[in-house]
Amino acid sequence: ISILKKLNMKPIDLIRKKETIWKELTKNKQLNNTQIIEYMIAYPKLIERPIIVKKNKAIIGRPVENIFKLI
Repeated sequence: ISILKKLNMKPIDLIRKKETIWKELTKNKQLNNTQIIEYMIAYPKLIERPIIVKKNKAIIGRPVENIFKLI
């Protein structure tokens, strides 16, 4: 199962939108999910982290209280 499915999120939900590189790359652009994933692969810094995976579920570990939802 993909991480996105485990997180039950769309690719845009994992993006750190305040990152300068995101603002520069996406200025005045409408992106589809595939394009967003391609940016995530090319620029891993854009991905919210940490991502914690347990079996078929995953969460973003920020804020830290989210971790308790998975445990």
